[in-house]
Amino acid sequence: MTRSKPLFYLMACLSVIVALLSFRFLALGIELAFPVFQDNINANMTVFMTHVIASPIALAIAVMQFLPGLRKRRPRLHRWAGRIYAIAVLFGAVSGLMLAYSALDRPVAAMGFGLLAVLWLLVTARAVLSARAGQIAAHRRWMIRSFALTFAAVTLRLQLPVLLGLGMDYPEASNIFAWTCWVPNLLVAEWLVRWPGGPASVQTSA
Repeated sequence: MTRSKPLFYLMACLSVIVALLSFRFLALGIELAFPVFQDNINANMTVFMTHVIASPIALAIAVMQFLPGLRKRRPRLHRWAGRIYAIAVLFGAVSGLMLAYSALDRPVAAMGFGLLAVLWLLVTARAVLSARAGQIAAHRRWMIRSFALTFAAVTLRLQLPVLLGLGMDYPEASNIFAWTCWVPNLLVAEWLVRWPGGPASVQTSA
């Protein structure tokens, strides 16, 4: 765990920064905050706003759930934060799936984002059901997978300027990062939960 702390804190900082920046529309307005999503905004403002509000909440809370010792020192806070996280994922995933459906003119991107939304919902549901059944080890494993999918919000934003810098426009780039923002995350999470002595088998608060 000692070796993994710097990486965890880096991921935590990036998650909080991205979550906070996602609410820039409060100061800038919707159109200025999300200029490349104008088609989504025009098609269904409610769905779009649901996604950009619920998903950052899930991202910020997910980090808190992995803070060392939280479950032991504040178990009630851990449980309530977990409930809020699950609700945020529910709204974020369903709205994300609806947004993916509206992007069928880009089938590769639509399939990538759609599958992300479905997996995000199913994996988080498994984490919740494991916790309710008292299967804490399984709950940790599924929460690591869930966080990997939630962290797609961060990896997407890290990849986007690189792809745009290579001369791609947003629709072209979306065919790539719709997959690369979450597939590598999930592969790493799967390695972590299956690695003997890894995070899923040590004392964590997940």
